[in-house]
Order: sequence, then C-alpha cells, then structure tokens
Amino acid sequence: MEQLNKRVRDDLAKIQYATGNWCIPHKHDGEDVLDVAIIGGGQGGLATCFGLKRRGITNTCIFDTAPKGGEGPWITFARMLTLRTPKYVTGPDLGIPSLTPQSWYEARYGAAAWHTLDKISRQDWQTYLDWVRDVLELPVKNEHELIDIDWHDNLLKLTFSCAGGVKKQVWARKIVLATGIEGGGAWHVPDFITKALPKTRYAHTCEQIDFEKLRGKRIGVLGAGASAFDNAATALEHGAKQVDLCLRRKKIPSVNPYRWMENAGFLSYFSELDDLVRWRFMRRIYDLNQPPPQDTFWRCRSHKNFAFHTGTPWLSVKEEGKEVIVTTPHGEMRFDFLIIGTGFVIDLAQRPEMAKLAPHIALWRDCFAPPEDEQSTLLGSHPYLGERFQFLPRNASDPLAPMLAAIHNFTFSATPSMGLSGSSISAMRFGVEKLTFGIGRDLFVQDGEKHLQSLLDYNVDELVSLEPPQCV
Repeated sequence: MEQLNKRVRDDLAKIQYATGNWCIPHKHDGEDVLDVAIIGGGQGGLATCFGLKRRGITNTCIFDTAPKGGEGPWITFARMLTLRTPKYVTGPDLGIPSLTPQSWYEARYGAAAWHTLDKISRQDWQTYLDWVRDVLELPVKNEHELIDIDWHDNLLKLTFSCAGGVKKQVWARKIVLATGIEGGGAWHVPDFITKALPKTRYAHTCEQIDFEKLRGKRIGVLGAGASAFDNAATALEHGAKQVDLCLRRKKIPSVNPYRWMENAGFLSYFSELDDLVRWRFMRRIYDLNQPPPQDTFWRCRSHKNFAFHTGTPWLSVKEEGKEVIVTTPHGEMRFDFLIIGTGFVIDLAQRPEMAKLAPHIALWRDCFAPPEDEQSTLLGSHPYLGERFQFLPRNASDPLAPMLAAIHNFTFSATPSMGLSGSSISAMRFGVEKLTFGIGRDLFVQDGEKHLQSLLDYNVDELVSLEPPQCV
C-alpha cells in the first residue's frame, strides 16, 4: 500500500499543471468563506472534492453527519454481500489509474486475487473510499449535520448541528448536495403501515435491524428491489423461521437498464437532450426498474423457508395479539415482523435543510407537460435542474433565484435532468466532470473583474537581460 500511495502522489505530480488554487479569497464580517461546501462524505462527495481540486478549486470542505468511516450505506444499513456494480467500473479515481479500485485491491490482496474476484464486497468498498479520502488528503469534517441554508450578501450561510448539539455556521459561495439516494427526499414507509402498527412491528430496509431478535420469527418483506431481497436473505441467515417476500408486480424485473446506460454517450450527453426525449428515456428506465442481482436472488432461494409472491400487494395491516396480519388480494398472511423495502420518495420538503426552499424550486411537473399517455407522477416530482446541476426557481422573478443557482444537486433526484451522476458509481466520473466544470465556470465569471485586475497588476519579468549571453 505504501508503494501504491507513492505511485498516486507521483501520478498526480506529473499532471499537476494548472491545478493550483486560482480562486480569489472571500470573507464575510472577517470570517473566511469557502468556495464550495460539499454536503456528504460518501463516494459522490469525495469524487466531487477531488474533481474540484483537479480544477484548481481547493478552498473546499466536505461535511458529513456520520463519524469517520461510517459515511454512506456500506457498513451501516447496506446488507448486500458485494456491490452489484461490475468490478471493472471506475468511479472516484476520475480516470487516474493508480487511484482505481483495481489498483487498490491488487495492492492490498494481490493481482491474482483481483483476477479471480467476481464483485467487490461492500466492506472493501468502504475501506477503498476511506483510502481515497486519506491518500488525496481531502478535507472532511464528520459529525456535521446540515440543518439550515440561508442567503446573506450573495453568500450561503450554512448551519450545522455538530457533536454534543453544538451549532456551527459556515459561509460558502457554492454548495454541492452529495447526499445520495435519499438526498432528494426521504425513505418511504406507506401510511397504511405507519398508522396501523407500532414501530416495534416493522422496520424500513434503511434502518438498523437487530436480526438476531428475528431468529425463529415469521418475517414479511414488502418490495421487489435489491434491498428487499438483501434484507430477506439476512433474516434467513440469522435463523428466521419463514420469510415471505411480496411484490406488487406480476413478475420480478429481470432487465437491468443500468447496464445499458454504462456507455460514454449516455453518461456524457444525456442532459443535452430535449425534455421530451429525456422524459421518455426516464419513463423506460423507471418502468424497467432494477432487478435484484442474480446472486442476491439465489442467496434467498437457497433457503427452503423462503417464498416470493408476485402480484401480491399489501392492502392493509393490523396487529392482532402477537401477530401482524397482512391483507392481500389473495387473502391474509400472518407474520411476527415486517421489513419494508419500498424505497424512497422524491420530495425536497422532507429534507430538513431544504424544507423552506422546496416551495421555490422548479420541478419537472412545473416545467414540462408530457403527452397525455406518457404521464408520470414520479418523474414529475423530481427537481428540474439547470445545466450545472443547479436548482432553478419556479418563478424566474423569485428573489431567491441567485441562491438556488448556488446550490448544486448531486443526488439521485438529479437523474431525470442529468442522467446518472453522484449516486451511481458507473456514472461518477462523467457527472463530476460536468458538475465541477460548471462550478468552476460560475466562480471564475463571478470574479471576472477581479481576475482582470490581477492581470493588469501582473508585473513579473521573464526577459531579465538584454546583454549577450555569458560565455564560459
């Protein structure tokens, strides 16, 4: 690993041309102002910070709610054995060979281990991300939860809740929201469950679950995605008596559109398409959804006490004695505990830091009217972003428009506008390139007159002698 660390430093030194900080320092009432504050220290936040650094924007800081090493889902609520992403896909390395997952894996385990590897484990992926953070010396402040964004003197005032309940304010010219899949809203449990059952009877797949307490229990799982199957498998592996997974669809999805999307054309240029074409792309992608990976499905099917039920939505639930009774179109099912894998909703108003801004932000339903037979409430709920991932106002004359332009949405909710981006490993390099170019453009243009003055003041002689050269 020490040899690899040296190789990373050597590689970056060879391509360091024009990466020195060029941004003009700003202050507010004597306090330093960040050029860019990045919210989220997972893979998207780290890659964004590195991308900005490669463009000479170094007055940045990453803020994450979790303690160091706990950023993202990988060692918290993710319950897959491996990533579903193919091992050859690159991400936070941004095209630097020595920073790729392969280089890290080979340095740690050997080239032969990489050759025989199928997919990277989630624990190794977290360790890889920790290494990227450390070897690149990226500035991260952990245990900083963003709770409010305000606007004063054309600057963003960010309020964080820190360890011990301490409140801290940070000024920034730009902010990048790199808060992952749930960054555009909230994890979702249907109302008919939350209103009918005590919290001790169910958990969402994003939550901490004590699976040992489910040993010998009958478990009902709702959902058809990978997380539903991952949690079903985990319950089975911890000795659940019976696990029944129910899904609304009449068949489990089998085609993964994400594999189709992994081409440079789509990843680079999707956002340049007109609204109708983007809408049609996304309707198809969302309709297909992602199937559970084959090995995840087999992980469940290897247990005789596992069953899946297609075309079986849950209509209602109730607690009766020591049981939870679930009503379906095919009759009642009885369980001891429910695991809810119904994903998330896109609703910025449910994000504490965005709640007061949400009414001002343009959504797809505000900006685009699809043909009558191509409606989608889900797509319409996503924010309609500008070409630099920035939020746009619902009303062009909104006085908060400059503030919204300073907030860049690098979460999953950017997908209909920008295609795959920060929450997808396979698209990260392409998304970061577009995002960091746009941020750098804005910062330079805003200070254009100051940069001009810097040139006018520049007076460093390169030609220092008009005499003949000295002969030795």
